[in-house]
Amino acid sequence: MKRALATVLAVAALVAGCSSDEGEKPASPAEPGKLRVLAGSELADLKPVLEQAAQATGVHVEFTFTGTIEGAETLASGNADGRYDAVWFSSNRYPQALPEAARRLGTQTKIMTSPVVLGLSRSKATELGWVNKPVTWSDIAKAAADKRFSYGMTDPSASNSGFSALVGVASALAGTGSAISATEISAVTPQLKGFFAAQAMRAGSSGWLSEAYQRRATGEDPGAKVDGLINYESVLLSLNAGGKLPEPLTLIYPSDGVVTADYPLTALKDAPEHARSDHRKLTDHLRSPDVQRDIMSRTHRRPAVPNVELTKDFTAQTLVELPFPATEQAFDALLMAYFDEIRRPSRTVYVLDVSGSMEGKRIQDLRGALVGLTGANNDLVGRYRRFHGREEVTFIPFSEQPQQPISFSVPESDPQGELDRIKGAAEDLDAGGGTAIYSSLDRAYQLLAAQPDDGRVTSIVLMTDGENNSGQDYADFERAQANRDARLKGVPVFTVLFGEGNKDEMDNVARRTGGKVFDAREADLRQVFREIRGYQ
Repeated sequence: MKRALATVLAVAALVAGCSSDEGEKPASPAEPGKLRVLAGSELADLKPVLEQAAQATGVHVEFTFTGTIEGAETLASGNADGRYDAVWFSSNRYPQALPEAARRLGTQTKIMTSPVVLGLSRSKATELGWVNKPVTWSDIAKAAADKRFSYGMTDPSASNSGFSALVGVASALAGTGSAISATEISAVTPQLKGFFAAQAMRAGSSGWLSEAYQRRATGEDPGAKVDGLINYESVLLSLNAGGKLPEPLTLIYPSDGVVTADYPLTALKDAPEHARSDHRKLTDHLRSPDVQRDIMSRTHRRPAVPNVELTKDFTAQTLVELPFPATEQAFDALLMAYFDEIRRPSRTVYVLDVSGSMEGKRIQDLRGALVGLTGANNDLVGRYRRFHGREEVTFIPFSEQPQQPISFSVPESDPQGELDRIKGAAEDLDAGGGTAIYSSLDRAYQLLAAQPDDGRVTSIVLMTDGENNSGQDYADFERAQANRDARLKGVPVFTVLFGEGNKDEMDNVARRTGGKVFDAREADLRQVFREIRGYQ
């Protein structure tokens, strides 16, 4: 039972890739006219709509943003009881899989919808002959296997859009007309391998992925341009509406079906009567035709009310909804096949600060974060956010100079021995000495330059808790980056701020390489390292 609970909760993480702050502050007291909502962070774009709703209904929404895994766990554990009046995620499929969470869900009211579809640059869609023509997931998978286009997609263990895409293509390829089962996944694995061979970008959230795609399309990001994205329809339409893409995206709606987010605003059963009344007032208002049209205009999500006409931006065709897996065995089998067999393997270099300022709790936190990625913490997302078979991992600890790199290659079968080696290396990290950030980062690039261009998804993780005071400086990094070849320029550096790390410099390193900054100064370093896994 504990394993099943952990698995279902881990699957429940499949939403916007947002970090949780719900455990860091107490919810405010209940009172009439205020609805305390535990929600996915993507709903922040509804702020103007909700401000107008407050004026019209007298109901003010107090959001606490979280990932669905944390939200489902909060519900199942009873920690939401008395603290929140409602939850609002992209879907209730995940908390409903947990009996203890499901029994706390009350009235569920769909507010808007958005299917997960493929968006391709207009020229690429035209080249493939997919404009105004029925296209199936099988067509898409075959073209991907033939490397006729490239795309970006979110990590299925971190984002609902990524998992919805994985479910959609797997279910369609299985061709049974019912939810894919654990026993059917092996039959479609070869086709799924071909489909994911064309994935050129990964991300832990739909929002960051769309921003990264735009930066690459406009040349702001040094990475190679990508032909398209698999993402929410709303995200793709928002990119087009932004007017910054060199050419708009053509949206491809697979004729054999999609998986759709339906955003149910859900009252909790134990919420006070006044809160349940406020929930009714608010949802009635949000589902009124004028507000549905406003939501559609602002967020590019579809109305949940059938009699509200779609604007010209949306396809008018009726979308086929693919069945969603209903068992934890199917969730687990699909995700484990994705990580261990299907997706392109990764190569990651961890550049790790072990200078004197890391002594004590900080070095202990770093050891624990890395050990957690070996599967030692088999809880919640830990089951999926660990090192997997076929991965290459290198540690470069540094103090006043980079230390000798320690490299690992995790085998596809029986990986435990290599995972134990990684764990041992992490536990052996000791702190002492100065801080040579940029000399150590340069060593990582030298190591990657010596590796073959074998199609692996490559990245660098740079973690530091202080200012650079030894070896090369930031100006040296900028000069070196300008002179690197295209392959190395496109390697993203994910920087981790810790302790007294220089935020401006770490921001610049991430921006210059197409990476992202992760702030662990007031967060659990273990959770931050897990979050980074969604981008590797």
